[in-house]
Amino acid sequence: MTTLKQTPSQTVGPYFAYGLCPQQYNYDLKSLFSPVIATPEAAGEHIALVGRVFDGDGNVVGDAVLEFTQVDDAGRYPASREEAAASGFRGFARVGTGTDAQNRFVVHTVKPGRTSETGAPHVDVTVMMRGILTHAFTRIYFDDEAAANETDAVLESVPAERRATLIAKRDAQANGVTIYRFDIRMQGEQETVFFDV
Repeated sequence: MTTLKQTPSQTVGPYFAYGLCPQQYNYDLKSLFSPVIATPEAAGEHIALVGRVFDGDGNVVGDAVLEFTQVDDAGRYPASREEAAASGFRGFARVGTGTDAQNRFVVHTVKPGRTSETGAPHVDVTVMMRGILTHAFTRIYFDDEAAANETDAVLESVPAERRATLIAKRDAQANGVTIYRFDIRMQGEQETVFFDV
């Protein structure tokens, strides 16, 4: 009988990156989700969310996995797989940070609409990586939605001096796609705000 060694103990990562996003890491396995929330056929303003994850020492993390959830440009989640396939908007993406030379994440989507009169457009983000004991939850708001951001109850609950850690910065346009920059800092003076969900 063959005796197998015990699997190494882990915190939340780093095995998730390779197991949850195998195609992005060039493994010959099918990924359940990709870094594409909205295909080019989806309605709305097409954007790319681009950034990196930094650990407490300011080092770029190359083996984190991020999950993104959002509504479409009309403020709705897809009601079914069929609706998501027909509209080109699935509402969810998963991406690893070690898939390019800069260890960036790049998510292709459309700018989300408002979910209510007082809710600002935002994207919910789940972070999984080595060194943390459970998932970390944050949000991405947009710097060009200042009026809507002022009425968002979740953003308003964050101390004013920390809100900037939740705001993506509008950058250049490339091929009709607006790029928003958003880095996630796990610890330190510029630590991103994380929520207890």
